Amino acid sequence: MNWKREGRTLLIIAAVFLAAFYLPVGEPRFDNAILEALLLLRSYAREHVLLCLIPAFFIAGAISVFVSKNSVMKYLGAGAHKVVAYGVASVSGSILAVCSCTVLPLFAGIYRMGAGLGPATAFLYSGPAINVLAIILTARVLGPELGIARALGAVLFSVVIGLGMHFFFRGEELEKAKVQAAMPEPSVERPLWQTATYIALMVGILVFANWGAPSSEHGVWSAIYSVKWLVTSAFGLAFAAALVRWFRMPLLRVALAALPPIALAALVPEHPMLSFGAAIIGLSTITAGRDDETGEWFGSTWGFAKQILPLLFIGVLVAGLLLGRPGHEGLIPSEWVSRAVGGNSLWANLFASVAGAFMYFATLTEVPILQGLLGSGMGKGPALALLLAGPALSLPNMLVIRSVMGTRKTVVYVSLVVVMATVSGIIYGALFQPV
Repeated sequence: MNWKREGRTLLIIAAVFLAAFYLPVGEPRFDNAILEALLLLRSYAREHVLLCLIPAFFIAGAISVFVSKNSVMKYLGAGAHKVVAYGVASVSGSILAVCSCTVLPLFAGIYRMGAGLGPATAFLYSGPAINVLAIILTARVLGPELGIARALGAVLFSVVIGLGMHFFFRGEELEKAKVQAAMPEPSVERPLWQTATYIALMVGILVFANWGAPSSEHGVWSAIYSVKWLVTSAFGLAFAAALVRWFRMPLLRVALAALPPIALAALVPEHPMLSFGAAIIGLSTITAGRDDETGEWFGSTWGFAKQILPLLFIGVLVAGLLLGRPGHEGLIPSEWVSRAVGGNSLWANLFASVAGAFMYFATLTEVPILQGLLGSGMGKGPALALLLAGPALSLPNMLVIRSVMGTRKTVVYVSLVVVMATVSGIIYGALFQPV
């Protein structure tokens, strides 16, 4: 008998037994934290999985299958021109209004296709951080100086974090660049503009399906919101036409798949998610199991979903258990958080960065949360630190990043975000914090 192994098993059993024996069931805070974890998971499933993550999985699968490695390596590869690579990666966030979890399939797709670690992590940060809509809302609700500081900090962060990741793992990146340089020119099935248009149509569906409700009934934002589902449908029809025209999908199959979502849109227009869900099912049905590139596309999409969704759900549950939903409490009292981020000390900024990094923020929710924290005495420096670390990171986000690029790279990436957010908060607080 291996006593060392059996002893380890005994310790695990004893630890589980003691945890179960002393489980504080019936304690109001513990019971409430369990409820908050489940409510956050339900909210995440309702608001983000169908409209955000599933389209992102299909986009990531399309990048993996339809975009040639040569194209990715030309603009984002380890040996690509640095100005081009980091310029493309950092600008992407201003186009995609996504949260820290929705960006993950897209990051995994370009990273596995051969993108350099630096540009890939610049894209990973910029996706949720350089969100034009969130920056505008920040300036409007929290003040123009905080909005400007967030915009400048996010753009700078995406580039510096990418360069930092490249520096720390430059040996691996140099080796990757050599391998990529020796790779033969791949054959191309169709012109790049067709593939780019096809992916852009899916991005259009992703963006407009998630177009947020405006705070005012007037203005361009409100006008677009009133027709968001019409615009989403137009992108969907163009996407279906591209499937038939460029990917040789039989017209009858596409038409039959389109009938249920069209019927649901006409019968129950007040529930557009039913039609959207039917469209997802239809697309999956006509692509799954095919022996051509569209079948490979669905297989790649399914692979991303299997890898990412379980980790995200576990992370959301843990985040809800510890911190609760926005405006509610988990195991950690919100009073502790408010007390810890007052003033502009190193500790306050570091705490805000770390707390923001582990919390889950749906797109745009960080602004009302910060509004409440500022009203409770949060310093302006820690507020900026949380804005720069929070939307780009979360516990679910970290779990998935680790599965894509490993523990060491994930630790370095998270550390870079936290350190830079902390330093930025200290500088901003010293300039703008009232004496």
